[in-house]
Amino acid sequence: MGRVSQAQAQENRRRVVDTASRLFREQGTHVSVADLMKAAGLTHGAFYKQFASKEALVDEVTALVFDEIARRYAAGLERHDGQRDAAQRALIDDYLSVEHRDNAADGCPVAALAVDVARGPEGREARRTYAEGVADFAAFLAPAEAVAGGEGVGGGEGGLARLCTMVGALVLSRATQGSPLSEEILAAAHAALTEAG
Repeated sequence: MGRVSQAQAQENRRRVVDTASRLFREQGTHVSVADLMKAAGLTHGAFYKQFASKEALVDEVTALVFDEIARRYAAGLERHDGQRDAAQRALIDDYLSVEHRDNAADGCPVAALAVDVARGPEGREARRTYAEGVADFAAFLAPAEAVAGGEGVGGGEGGLARLCTMVGALVLSRATQGSPLSEEILAAAHAALTEAG
């Protein structure tokens, strides 16, 4: 069999990263390399032509999914003409929806990767990237007065509290899916985040 062209190798790598992005958010980073490559439509051996290790792929995917979420909230700000409150409200509406609950593969990396990152060793690039991504997401969710006041990492308590409420509600809603409690959790978190503001 002939060698793969550089363009094809780049396309294969992109396909593996995109597939891993979805599978890691849906099933966790414990997905086997064999299952990942099968889902990507490539051979198991092709993995090691692209990545030094599975950990290297986890690091790359973690950076990718946090870049995606940063682009999403930047796009939300643009859609709402820079109106931070409106962009935050739209994000909360989308985040605490049944559609987001049911679509983990394209969903929030904060909720999807938390357990895997926590179980991984300290000093890993994925852990550093995850922490930065959480701080950035919380900063986006921070109330305007916290941003103007230059409050700490993650926009101070307001942004962190909003993020914790959203992520906790999403995780609990997914864990109770199929029970009436699942949608009640989403609705309660949504009300807590939007009725006061």
